[in-house]
Order: sequence, then C-alpha cells, then structure tokens
Amino acid sequence: MTGAMTDYSTIDFSELEAASADEVVTHSLTRDVALPSGRTLALITLHNGHDHKRPNTLGPLTLRELGETLDALRERASAGEIDAVAVTGKPYIFAAGADLSQIGALKERSNALLIAQRGHQVFGKLGDLGVPSFAFVNGLALGGGLEVALGADYRTIDSSAAAVAFPEVFLGLIPGWGGATILPNLIGIENALEVIISNPLKQNRTLKPQQAYELGIFDAMFSPAAYLEDSLAWADRVISGEVTVERKNVPGRIERATKWPAAIKIARGMLEQRIGTVPKSPYRALDLLDKAAKGSKEEGFAREDEALADLAAGDQFAASMYAFDLVQKRAKRPVGAPDASLARPVKKVGVVGAGLMASQFALLFLRRLQVPVVITDISQERVDKGLSYIRDEIAKLEGKGRLDADAANRLRALVTGTTDKTDFADCDFVIEAVFEETAVKQEVFREIEQHIDADAILATNTSSLSVEEIGSVLAHPARLVGFHFFNPVAVMPLIEIVQTPQTSEEALSTAFVTAKSLKKNAIGSADAPGFIVNRLLAKVMGEAARAVDEGAALVDVEKAFAPLGLPMGPFELIDLVGWKVAAHVQDTMVTHFPERFYASENLHRLAEIDQPLERDKKKRITGWTKKAKKALEIGETPATADQILQRVEDELAREIRIMLDEKVVPEVEDIDLALILGAGWPFIDGGATAYLDRVGASERATGRTFHDPVIRGVVG
Repeated sequence: MTGAMTDYSTIDFSELEAASADEVVTHSLTRDVALPSGRTLALITLHNGHDHKRPNTLGPLTLRELGETLDALRERASAGEIDAVAVTGKPYIFAAGADLSQIGALKERSNALLIAQRGHQVFGKLGDLGVPSFAFVNGLALGGGLEVALGADYRTIDSSAAAVAFPEVFLGLIPGWGGATILPNLIGIENALEVIISNPLKQNRTLKPQQAYELGIFDAMFSPAAYLEDSLAWADRVISGEVTVERKNVPGRIERATKWPAAIKIARGMLEQRIGTVPKSPYRALDLLDKAAKGSKEEGFAREDEALADLAAGDQFAASMYAFDLVQKRAKRPVGAPDASLARPVKKVGVVGAGLMASQFALLFLRRLQVPVVITDISQERVDKGLSYIRDEIAKLEGKGRLDADAANRLRALVTGTTDKTDFADCDFVIEAVFEETAVKQEVFREIEQHIDADAILATNTSSLSVEEIGSVLAHPARLVGFHFFNPVAVMPLIEIVQTPQTSEEALSTAFVTAKSLKKNAIGSADAPGFIVNRLLAKVMGEAARAVDEGAALVDVEKAFAPLGLPMGPFELIDLVGWKVAAHVQDTMVTHFPERFYASENLHRLAEIDQPLERDKKKRITGWTKKAKKALEIGETPATADQILQRVEDELAREIRIMLDEKVVPEVEDIDLALILGAGWPFIDGGATAYLDRVGASERATGRTFHDPVIRGVVG
C-alpha cells in the first residue's frame, strides 16, 4: 500500500493498548481559558505526573487519552461551547516523542503498523476540530512531540525551549506520525532534508527555537517571561483575523516540479558518499520526502505507516534500542565506580601543559566545576598562549549568548597560569596533557608530587601508555588514575577512567564523580595497552594500513570500511587525530602484542608529510598527494574490498573476546558503550558486538557469539 488512503476509524487498537499496561501515561489535562476578546479556548496540557527529569512521552495509552480528549472537544466546538483548542506541555517539556520502551516491545510488524496508524489517527484530529487549533510549544519537542505540533493549524514556541528535532533517522526510524509528509510542505524540501536527515546524521543535532522559527516550523516565538499569556493573546488575534499568518517557506508549484526532485537527487548522492547504503532509515526518509511533493496528505500518511512498520520491526531499530538503552541507563550508572561518598572534594584543579588539549581541559573544568584552575608549562610564553586561548573561548561563548558578562568575567578570574609548580600546592586534582611518552609524564608527576597534599589526586590523559608504569616513580602511586579524554574535549562525551592495581578507592571515586561533574560519561577500564577505544581503533587503523601496504588504493580502502558505519573512514580518522599520534599508537600496541597488531612503516613516512591526503573541493578524499605517493612503499597484491572488510571484522571480534577474557572491562556492554560514545559507532549497529554477531565475524573468529540467541534476536 504505497498510495492508498487508510480509514483509521475502522482499526481496532485494543491489542496494542493491552500490550502497554505498564506505560507511564502522559495525560491530557484540559481547562477552559477566557481569551482577551471573550472567546473561550480549551487548553490541553500534556503532563505525565513527573517533573521535567522524566519527559512527556507518547505511548499507546497516552494516544488513546489524547484522542478521546480531542473527540470530546470536537463535540464541544460543534455545540458552540469553545472557539479554539490549544495543546501545551508541562514546565520545560512539550513532548519528547514516542515512548521508545513501548515501541521497542513491538517485535511483530503488525503491531508496529498499529502504533504508526494510531499516531496518525490521533494527531489528525487536531486539524479536524471545527475550530482553529494551536500548539504552544513551551519546551523540549522531539519526534512525535514535534508531530503533535505539526498536526495543529498554528504553532508558537518559547524562545528558551531546550531543543526541537526529529531524531528518528538516528535511531533507525523515520518521522512516521506526519512529520515526513507535513514538514517538507511547510518549510520546503531543502529545509526538511536538513531537519529530518542531515541533522540526525550529525550526531543527532537539534534546532534552537530561533532556528526552528526562522525555518518556518513555528508561526510566532515569545519569551519565557510571559510565554503562555503571549501565545493566548496571539491566538486570539489569529482567530479574529487581526493577525494573518504568512509562511514564506511553503513551496510553490515551480519548486515542487524542479527544485524538489533536484534536491532529492543531490541528497541521495551525498548519503551514498557519506554513509554508504547499509543504513535503511535515511533512504526510507528520503523516499517519503520525495513522494511528499505530490498527492494528498492522507496518502503521505499511509506511506509513513508502511515505512515506520517496516523499520520498527527490523534489525536496525532493534539494535538502536540496545544502544539507546546503554547510553540512557548504563552510561549513567558506571559499572565498577566506588561509592561517591569516598570522593575527595575538588576545589582547585591543576593542568600540566598549556597546549591545545590542555587548554581545552582547563576550559572544561572552569565551566563545569566553577573552581580555580591553574595551568603550567615549560615557559611563560607557552603559558600565556594557553591563557589567551582560554580567554578567547570564553569571549566566544559570551558573544554567542551562552555566558552572560558576569559569568564570563568570573571564569576569567578563576584561571591563572604559572611556570612555578609551587602554585599547585593547594590543588585537589591535577591532570597532565604533555607529550605521549612515559618518561616525560613520569618527570612531570615526580615534580608535581613534591608540592601537593598526600591525598591530592593525580590524573594522566595518556591514550595508550601504562598508567601503572607512569605512577611507578610516585611516592604515593595509589593517588594516580587514568583520565582519558577524547578529542574534541568539549564535544566528545566519553572519559575512560583507568584503574591500576595500586589505585585507591578514594582516587577512583574522585575520578568518577569529577567526570560526572564535567557532564561526561565515564567507563572504567583496567590498565591495559590502549585501554578500550584506542585499542580497537588501532585494529581498524592497522588493517587499513595493511591493505595500503599490500597495494590497495586509498579510496578503495576507505570504501571497504564503509559497512562498519563509523563516522569516518580509517584514513580520515588518522588525518583527524594526527599521523604521528596514529603511528605512535600503532607502535605501542605492536610493542605489547606483536603477534596481534600491525604497524606500518608507511604511517611513519606519511607522518613526515604536511598533507598526505588529496581532497576535492568538498573535502572528500580522492587519493594520496604527490609527496605521499613518493614516500609510500607498497606491494602489488591488493586485497579485495570484501577481504579487507572481513579481516577487520574478524580482528575486532578476536580482540574484543580477548579484552573480555582479560577483564579489561566487566562486561561486553561496556565495549559497545565505549565505542558508541568514544568512536561514534552507529546506533543502528547496536555497538560493535551486535554487528559482529550479525555479520558472522564473532563465530568465524572466536567460535562463539557475544550475545546469546535471545539477546541476538533483540539486537540483530
């Protein structure tokens, strides 16, 4: 059924509702409001009975109650008792979309189809009340929450709302309750492509209220000081005709005929180039947006029903739910973290180093902890450069309105720089970001330890070196932990916290509590080479280097790795982290595990070249530069793309099994969580291990899967 319309009134949803008995229902609380003109507006407030920490969600029972409420209001409108209807949310939250815990339980396609149809049936009533309908979006509006608003005739938004977005494609779904049909016809195809496809694929980017308003998703925007009052007054003027709503981005006939298909074609090409053809949801969304140019809204809804049913009952969404559960639950309760009461209060932070990474640390500690931070380096010139960077970044935040003048001045006053290590005397937490060499880090800590209290915590940001060896020169090695950030520091959500046999419970607890205060997700790791993420990325980079050494073309190697679904190819990643850093990590891993890791001399040769990668105007890799070609020594027996992919899959499976056997992390879920947060491993794969099970690599390489049959049925 691709073009036919559906009579939603004839569908029996009782089976769907019976399966949702444990749903946290978001109620439709209704009251009459007298407008300034004397008219009466029925205001529905969506509220699940919890504060803003548990957002409103939309499950089958919630939809039933909202539908019944709208039916009753339609009768009242017909009787002349009300002149308009509006929907708003509880404080700070409009609605965060579908109740994923309920959708995730719908393993049968028939039930997935029912949830799609139920949403269309209920939201469609907003435009069929017999009186104007309004959505007053007073806070967070995601997915189905935004589709509630799109179902209304008119929309306003609070300028302080946390975020507006359609995150469905990120989770392996599509906006299936009207979004894929209504939005492109409201704001134009190019804008809709950005909101529905591009933003979710950019680490689930969201819109600020101003952006959503400028795109034309909302008709008016008001400040939070009197948001509801202003929205009600505006609605009154719309009803009276005093305000005429103009929507400048609504596409015309020429755009639908020419610009629309061209935009779809360009978007399809960009998707194939960027993510390959394995992810299903972006292409289903693209097909829906393509067809939304023609036909009726009801036909579009029928197409959405089928697409949402296919995807919700498929492997990629099931894998996404496994990954989503890890990020939403396991990440917030780190396994192996000691009792938080053991943590030492951090009232002053010391940062050793004043380079870019160290300066990013200092800025993060300043913003999140709001405590004094002192940075040091080998020269005053380097210290001053670090301070200048930090102050410039504070100024940028102030300029963007993310800090007011008082907050910005307070942060500037809290950061200082010195070449005198005695200034670290009253620091509770000292982290180093110096050259990645054991002897250098040992010398730093040996000097710092002379000036700090015996119970002050020392942290190393090493990405692959032995934390225990670094701490072997300390008088109090129990105070040392690994505290490994990922770059860019402000953006990447993961910190690997590394425990040595000597690390005290107090030091470990302080590290976990500090990571949480920094608004980062912490995962504990044993003191093993490369820890978690870099150890496995070293496998990826090593196999990519091996393929080039054998004679495979650079572009072919990048394409061979595409089915893994990582945010970038292996050489794109190497170019980001730095060729010398990548070569050093490979050497470190080979030193410890010469029989399992591959180190390429070509990486060292390429590290001596300023720009080894040749790119086109769109910054896409097209090959090696002339200097790089001259430096490379390659063979004449290239592996095929399938061989390259199978090798890296099998190597990852073997290494993960070894890491689990050696207790680098407590459980397989920690491997997946680390790769999702630290390497951007896609949700639709369910992390690495579900993917490796699904493609057969786990059994090929180790003779067993990472998940038992029941779990594999859930994650793909």
